[in-house]
Amino acid sequence: MKYVKTKKILNQAVADLSALSAMIHQTHWYMRGSNFIKLHPQMDDYMEQVDAQLDVVSERLITLDGSPYSTLREWADNAKIKQEPGIWGVSTEKRFEELILALRYMTKLYQEGLDVTDTEGDDVTNGIFCDFKGEFEKLIWMLRAELNLAPEIDI
Repeated sequence: MKYVKTKKILNQAVADLSALSAMIHQTHWYMRGSNFIKLHPQMDDYMEQVDAQLDVVSERLITLDGSPYSTLREWADNAKIKQEPGIWGVSTEKRFEELILALRYMTKLYQEGLDVTDTEGDDVTNGIFCDFKGEFEKLIWMLRAELNLAPEIDI
């Protein structure tokens, strides 16, 4: 069977991107504070970015004759990005810190994907992982800048 490890990481990304999208939705819905007017619509942009990655990753998995997770149960059972029920009173800063942790996890997953696709000779998926890792590194930088912190990207 070809690209076995690549397909496994692609499907892991499907589950985790789904969880990340939900996490951003929660941040969007439960947001309060002085930067609400600026940050609330920004969350829409971040959700679109994650959902676009989810579509590309899922379709690449299908192209490789894989079967992406496609139910809420599958996403919940397989995601390594864990969710907590939404509650009021959590600061936007705290929510951003949680998003940054999830994005750091995703960049590590994409790096694992880069390593595996290099080994398995899948240049197309390698390019996808490379591009998406870069997108999330930029997003980490932006969220950390909002928190008045340096990017601290693990390269």
